[in-house]
Amino acid sequence: MSVVHSKTTRFISLASGSDGNCYYFEFHGKSLLIDAGIGGRTIKKRLTEFGIAIEDIDFILITHDHIDHIRHLGSLTERFKMPVYTSEKIHNSLAFHPCTAGKMAASRKIMEKEKRYDICGIGVTAFEVPHDGSENLGYMIEAGDETLVLVTDAGRVTEKMVEYARKATRLVLESNYDDQMLKNGPYPQVLIDRIKNGHGHLSNSQTAAALKDIYNDKLKQLLLCHLSSNNNTPELAFKESSTSLSNLGVALGTDVELICLPRKESFLCFNLQ
Repeated sequence: MSVVHSKTTRFISLASGSDGNCYYFEFHGKSLLIDAGIGGRTIKKRLTEFGIAIEDIDFILITHDHIDHIRHLGSLTERFKMPVYTSEKIHNSLAFHPCTAGKMAASRKIMEKEKRYDICGIGVTAFEVPHDGSENLGYMIEAGDETLVLVTDAGRVTEKMVEYARKATRLVLESNYDDQMLKNGPYPQVLIDRIKNGHGHLSNSQTAAALKDIYNDKLKQLLLCHLSSNNNTPELAFKESSTSLSNLGVALGTDVELICLPRKESFLCFNLQ
């Protein structure tokens, strides 16, 4: 069993990218996963590095039904009996998805968009994000003095996304591709069009531009997520967002911490006692 840190608030990126996505959040001894795109053994191993037992996780949130976010959800919920919270549309899709079909009935918990739920003492609100899943959600997680907002797999920036992002003390925001790398890279035109059509992914430049509307003095940390392995680099993503923040007069490292999350490794984003 893990050691319970009763006063701990922490967030760990377990994987962030097209090979798999999974995040861990803990508040006062209660914890959750966001997405389950990597295997249970990998999740267990990476959590163990931080003294966390996978058996102690209380529930799972799902952003959408693409395989890099739910590949191992069915086996995870079958083994550990975790309740899964997401929208009715997403749950209906999961009921027939090859990764989850026949495995989700006992875990099914329905959330309505823009309605706050108190789950194990953690405030959770889902909101709409434009992407090409059956339905796509961002999440605002309220725990004590911290508000974590996660927006991944978003084809464009919307007023609703900005509204929630502006409430964040910690913001996880997609910065998927560099425009020139995508244009000149190996992808066929049909895939390039899908990525850029407003229901695909956010580019570095879109994310950087959105910061002009999002940034305010509540924001302590900006975590860039879901960086493409083929069409982006951490250096390019960091440069565009850091330039945008600097142009706003924001001092990196003083006013806000900017981090690019690794694709295939765990990363402790914050640990507050």
